[in-house]
Amino acid sequence: MTQVKTHQSELERLSALENRAEIGGGSKAIERHHQKGKLTARERLDLLFDPDSFVEVHKLAQSQSIDFGMQEKRVPGDGVVTGYGTIEGRLIFAYAQDVTVLGGSVGTIHGQKICRIMDEAIKVKAPLVALNDSGGGRLHEGFFASKGVAGMFYRNTAASGLIPQITGMMGSSAGVAVYSPALTDFIVMVKGQSHMVITGPAIIKSVTGEDLDLEALGGAKVHSEKTGQAHFVAESDQACIDIIKKLLGYLPSNNDEQPPVVENSDDPDRVDDHLETIVPADFKKSYDMHRVILRIVDNEDFFEVLPRFAPNIIIGFARMDGCSIGVVANQPRFKAGCLDVDASDKAARFIRFCDAFNIPLINLVDVPGYFPGATQEHAGIIRHGAKLLYAYAEATVPKITLALRKEYGGAVMGMCCVGMGVDLMLAWPIAQLVVLDTTAAVNLIFRKDIAAAENPDAFRQQKIDEYDYKYSNPYHAASNMLVDSVIKPCETRPQLIKALRMLKNKHRPAPNKRHGNIPL
Repeated sequence: MTQVKTHQSELERLSALENRAEIGGGSKAIERHHQKGKLTARERLDLLFDPDSFVEVHKLAQSQSIDFGMQEKRVPGDGVVTGYGTIEGRLIFAYAQDVTVLGGSVGTIHGQKICRIMDEAIKVKAPLVALNDSGGGRLHEGFFASKGVAGMFYRNTAASGLIPQITGMMGSSAGVAVYSPALTDFIVMVKGQSHMVITGPAIIKSVTGEDLDLEALGGAKVHSEKTGQAHFVAESDQACIDIIKKLLGYLPSNNDEQPPVVENSDDPDRVDDHLETIVPADFKKSYDMHRVILRIVDNEDFFEVLPRFAPNIIIGFARMDGCSIGVVANQPRFKAGCLDVDASDKAARFIRFCDAFNIPLINLVDVPGYFPGATQEHAGIIRHGAKLLYAYAEATVPKITLALRKEYGGAVMGMCCVGMGVDLMLAWPIAQLVVLDTTAAVNLIFRKDIAAAENPDAFRQQKIDEYDYKYSNPYHAASNMLVDSVIKPCETRPQLIKALRMLKNKHRPAPNKRHGNIPL
């Protein structure tokens, strides 16, 4: 007997399908998930979005595979929740993989769902947040799943520089699944819970004999300190979501918009005499550049990116006069603030991100040069250092550089000076903008005279004093228009804010070419 359709019967059918989708891998799987201290995909999305704003799409999509017992394992949603909503009132697209359904593996429909939501984000130019928790490609579906995975990579690349892309790495991700996060702008990992590896420990041991667990191979510590892949590390799922939301607050929705401006209670004309005590005039003494940054930005609020990787350079977001800025600063406490392979990579990518999304750059410079030695030379410091030069030269956003103390050698160009397209070059009175440290320069220039002098030490000191007075100071650079203004340290904040206001409407037409060839 044929059943007659009614509104009620179809509503009941819809309700049953939706309920099935919402429980994912089932109550027992969810309980095991919770016992690990993890939230479910839907719980994570509830924390991410404004209350009642999330709209799910393709909730009832499911795998069409019937091989290897897959017909009995099909679940509406296919292990990923996709949709859109608002975060602090702004439109955001997101997907969250559900590890309780077939380990969050990327099957054909799973991949298509992600690709579809990425397409929508690109169409309307709104940020994309990915909450990843996946075992990788779904082997049960053979090569069919590869189209969705490859499609994600293609869309990550298409979205790059167009909309911000942020990944919350909420669990383990192995094999091909790790490349989509790597193509996004920022990755947040959860301590003791997140892992990213190309090859798992068992295969590595069978091939190379190395005996490593997942944490030692690709945990949050590894990727935040050694590889530079994890920009932030969170203590929990909740903390991970909080970091993502804070990060979004500094960013525009797309490349055509300006970053959000927030109400600012910090006086833009505030002077600060403490800066002179924080930064020693004696160049042999170190200090913490973080203290300088906190004193000059709004409300001492600095959101550092990659704090544990290449600590000799500091990058991160702050606000000045209520507007988002990107900070790039040498850190004298590590390697004396020298540039090296990792520091160059770290800063270059951050600069390119800021340039893509209309975020002005403040460069705080105290750099003695590039870190010397065969290790750096053989690691390709020339190529990696060139990335930093390329990033600064290519950037069209406002670029303001302040020389605090040392600006020596090729590192002068590496931190964006006149000739590199800097918009305003400032310096403190104690700054030295020279090719070499004074003593080294004098030893080279006057080596024969020093050797022949009756009192070599006295003669050397005389020449050092002369060289210091003539060249190793900001006034010589200013006289040659290599410094636009020499400013008092206490006036750093108001001077930078005045410069940012002046450059607010800066525009430089894009060159007529497809793209350059950055030395990757």
